Amino acid sequence: MIVDKKHLYINGEWVTAHSYTPLYSPYNRSLIAEVAEANEEETKQAIAAAYEARATMRAMPAHQRASILGNLARLLEQRSEEAAQLIALEGAKPLQAARTEIGRTVETYKFAAEEAKRIHGETIPLDASVSGEGRIAYTVKEPVGVVGAITPFNFPMNLVAHKVGPALAAGNTVVLKPAEQTPLSSFLLAELLQEAGLPAGALNVVTGDGKVVGDAIVTDERVKALSFTGSPAVGISIRSKAGLKKVTLELGSNSGLIIDRDTDIPAMIQRAVSGAFGNQGQVCISIQRIYVHQDIFEDFVDQFVQATRQLKLGDPMNEDTDVSAMIAPKEQTRAIEWIEEAVSQGAEIAYGGTIEEDLLLPTVLLRVNPEVRVACQEVFAPIVMINPVADMEEGIREVNRSNYGLQAGIYTQQLSTAFQAAEKLEVGGVIVNDIPSFRVDHMPYGGVKQSGIGREGIKYALEEMLETKLVVFKK
Repeated sequence: MIVDKKHLYINGEWVTAHSYTPLYSPYNRSLIAEVAEANEEETKQAIAAAYEARATMRAMPAHQRASILGNLARLLEQRSEEAAQLIALEGAKPLQAARTEIGRTVETYKFAAEEAKRIHGETIPLDASVSGEGRIAYTVKEPVGVVGAITPFNFPMNLVAHKVGPALAAGNTVVLKPAEQTPLSSFLLAELLQEAGLPAGALNVVTGDGKVVGDAIVTDERVKALSFTGSPAVGISIRSKAGLKKVTLELGSNSGLIIDRDTDIPAMIQRAVSGAFGNQGQVCISIQRIYVHQDIFEDFVDQFVQATRQLKLGDPMNEDTDVSAMIAPKEQTRAIEWIEEAVSQGAEIAYGGTIEEDLLLPTVLLRVNPEVRVACQEVFAPIVMINPVADMEEGIREVNRSNYGLQAGIYTQQLSTAFQAAEKLEVGGVIVNDIPSFRVDHMPYGGVKQSGIGREGIKYALEEMLETKLVVFKK
């Protein structure tokens, strides 16, 4: 499948860029598109369009914003197979997983449509103070204006939805910079929103180099809020350059899973394997570290490896593919280096660790030194480490050793252990009797430590994209 040259989307029109760059399939390196490479001036044009459209979106009633988002959900659902194949093509996400992402994206925009009608302030009892007697006060919520959205490759439609959805629901306008490897799904979004009735300028899609396009969005004074998903290094840089903008940062993790001695291993093993290797492990809440009670360690490892061996590697466009190519060859090379480092420090390879037909095999490492990179950094690859622990307290301590804290999971039949984990795990979300990769799109989602600041989940993201205005009447 060859995709035509893709232009910038600015002010409701497809705009020819000053230059274009080839886009290749991560799986077989075939050319799939020629994509606009915006410069700073073109990015400023997009910001100007969003800035001019502010008044239109601000004046739009809630029911109309909800209707547009509902139309978008309906249109995307109608073209769901096309959208899924686009994700599989540009990002090498296996087709079944891509279909799941589209289903979630439809639901996310439905949530956004619902939340557009629930934005409200509150009354303030000023007479609680002597000096407030004789006054009536209330608050109203108003859109911030222009929202800059910078998104990653691994969920190119749903993570965009978690930024565009709440921004439009709140009455803002958006300048969207998708990941360089996965821009095609954002162009489809622009097409669908135009058909859904979104005014010109309310969404602008600008593709190109992150240092050029991203920096222009982050530093422009007309952009009042930023939502970014990506690496901690880039997130920290964004926050340092953003000035007084509102900033939401989702910066990844190396999520841990704790397995208690009373866990029904056969009942959860497939879930754990999918959480470790889904989308080639390129998920912020992918299971990277598993801590298993020593009494069941060998049994758990045997079943985990056996289930891993059943995974099918290959073309992401095939119906039965479970694991395909990583997003870029350099990332695969990095992953191999991290595996070799772990082995040099005493880790055992229970499965994988090699490349077959240009694909990194799902890799299971045992008894990993906690100081090596696969243990303490975000691997973002089909690699999982499994270490034994003497008890659940040690498991909690090991999870907390990380500089990250997005989500963690624990399997246990002991209510007291579950509550202990919920209290002591230093993460944004604790998932009991399920994997840390669990997410539904209306729950609060975000982390602590180097996993970022702020929360996604439509209702919670909305708060970052609204201003509170106080109104006081003296009787």
